Amino acid sequence: MPTFGYKALNESGNKVTGEVEAATVEEATNILVARGLIPEKIGDRTAGMKSGMAFFSGRVKVADLILFTKQFRSMLSAGVAILRLLQVLETQTQSRVLKDTIGKIVVDIRGGATLSEALQKFPRIFSPLYCAMIRAGELSGNLPSVLDRLIYIIEHETKVKNDIKSALRYPLVVVIALSIAFIVLLTFVIPVFANMFKKTGLELPLPTQIAIMLYNFLSNYWYVVLGVLVVIVFALAAYFRTSQGKFVRDSFLLRLPVLGPLFQKAALSRFASIFAILQTSGVPVLQSISILSETIGNEAIARAFEHLRERIEEGAGISAPLKTSRYFTPMVVDMIAIGEESGNLDEMLREITKHYDDEVEYAVKGLSDAIGPVLIVGLAAVVGFFALAIFMPMWDLTKMVRR
Repeated sequence: MPTFGYKALNESGNKVTGEVEAATVEEATNILVARGLIPEKIGDRTAGMKSGMAFFSGRVKVADLILFTKQFRSMLSAGVAILRLLQVLETQTQSRVLKDTIGKIVVDIRGGATLSEALQKFPRIFSPLYCAMIRAGELSGNLPSVLDRLIYIIEHETKVKNDIKSALRYPLVVVIALSIAFIVLLTFVIPVFANMFKKTGLELPLPTQIAIMLYNFLSNYWYVVLGVLVVIVFALAAYFRTSQGKFVRDSFLLRLPVLGPLFQKAALSRFASIFAILQTSGVPVLQSISILSETIGNEAIARAFEHLRERIEEGAGISAPLKTSRYFTPMVVDMIAIGEESGNLDEMLREITKHYDDEVEYAVKGLSDAIGPVLIVGLAAVVGFFALAIFMPMWDLTKMVRR
């Protein structure tokens, strides 16, 4: 009999994990409920092995996933059976990873698994949000409509990410160019002038002395600097893979003067749009909060959802716990409260999404203007430093020649 691993909530509201033997996922769910547990996630060991295989096989491009979902929706709306349309999609897709994955999904469905259960075995391709919405569509019998909402949210999030990357691309290129110019001038230009000034016996000014000290340090200890940088990069990368590391990194990003408000607005837009779609699709509130904590993309805000879920289980509603979090603005809290009172929570969440979509678009457009002065100051500092380091002793040398 298969063994299923599970994550669940006990009677005290604490998370528990373990394994249970059952013939199917449904039977495993019934066993856990009989034990007084509320299942959050159930998967068999084979699923874990296949997930690991998917992990090493690579990711699927967002464009390929969107095309797959659109084609799936179109054929499903036309009345094509799921197994048949999956076989068609397997032959049509250009992505080798997605092609192999679809083949495994077909095998699982033929073995008796539902579509959502088959998709859950490939978390690097199909996110918890994706799988939860597919399951909601299966339960409600309105899968094509759910796929429409899913396509919207994937395209919306991709657009927001691309806009932010585009806004940050120019400042990043400028910073890299400044760093390269600084190293080149320090390594190749300063030594030539330093030797020339040294032969004249001039007393070098402070900027030139600093430049020479930096050159001597880099020329003698470059391997130490490189080694320290490599260790720092790998140590930070490993630390940021941990839950606490993600929390520290995301908390820091949210506190940045220019980028912090942009990241917060993007997270609030993501929260409202995903929550609205989950509510419209019939996903229970507690399950929606669990999905949001996994898909919000910010560990600092995700931890606020853990507190929110505990308060909801106590009957506190949604808006009241959000007031205690620093990341949710008064407007978001008030509109959610109105939605709860009027019974139109999904409509209010869509209004929040529209508002913060406009805020994010405006913030992205103004990002380059905000960072521009900082880049100009940095450029002026680098140019001014080397100008002083080179031309101040040359000016002294000119005065010496005139005498």
